[in-house]
Amino acid sequence: MAADEGIVTTRAAVARRAVRRTAKARFAWGGVADHLVLLKPRVMSLVVFTGAVGFALAPVRFNGLALIATLSAMAAGAGACGALNMWWDADIDARMARTAMRPIPRGSVPPSQALAIGLLLSTVSVAALGLQVNGLAACLLLLTIAVYIPLYTMALKRRTPLNIVIGGAAGALPPVIGWAAAAGSLSIGPIALFLIIFLWTPPHFWALAICRSTDYERVGVPMLPNVAGPVETCRQILVYSVLLAASTYGALAIPGVGLFYGAVATACNGVFLWRAFALYRLREGEESPRRKAAMALFGYSILYTFLIFATLLAQVLLRG
Repeated sequence: MAADEGIVTTRAAVARRAVRRTAKARFAWGGVADHLVLLKPRVMSLVVFTGAVGFALAPVRFNGLALIATLSAMAAGAGACGALNMWWDADIDARMARTAMRPIPRGSVPPSQALAIGLLLSTVSVAALGLQVNGLAACLLLLTIAVYIPLYTMALKRRTPLNIVIGGAAGALPPVIGWAAAAGSLSIGPIALFLIIFLWTPPHFWALAICRSTDYERVGVPMLPNVAGPVETCRQILVYSVLLAASTYGALAIPGVGLFYGAVATACNGVFLWRAFALYRLREGEESPRRKAAMALFGYSILYTFLIFATLLAQVLLRG
């Protein structure tokens, strides 16, 4: 009988240790996942993709090692921006439905740790790009971080509805960085790539803001729908959509970019303008259809950017 009790006790102890090990493993994995979320991997992937396209489009001899070093530094820089943005905005993230489950509001990553990660990645990314690639690319990466964190996140986001317009420059710089890393200089090509993303940013985010206006109003962030109302927001979205469509043809000035890109860009622009005009027609209508149209435009705008830059990359491959 005593032996049986000993066996039961031993088995229970083993089970408890197994449970503790499983809990620790889950905690460790959760910690890794939360820190990855802190770096905003979806934004990072867009930064790396557009940066790679800018690198590939530069009319110079391809350097694979420089490309790897450039994209690694850009990924680190994008992660730094994500961490610093979440650190600064932790107070409003906790009160918004869209961001309440981010790592800092949930308590899974301490704010001080997010700040340390952001500062470390900022320093390492700029230094690595400068040492391994060239100073121009490093300066542009530093400018990107400066525009996104001190200018947009800290100074503009909570003060002006132009936050997205001005802050959008940060998101438009990655292809310029990629080009500068490859060529060591700038020309009309990277400026054309910059304009595409710069003019894409307002209609993309304002479409989302129409659907999330209650969240932004609750935390006091002056997004255009909250400040100017849906009528003016829909008008501005249409205006920027027209400017965006026109800007895409600037890329035709890049050597090797030709009719294939022009045809795809025209088709993509047609759909974008159609969705923007559909939203504009609902500017004074009921809220539910307007929100549905805004989400349709927002969703397509993500695909639009991918198609435009993927087509530019395809032109590079066809160019050989």
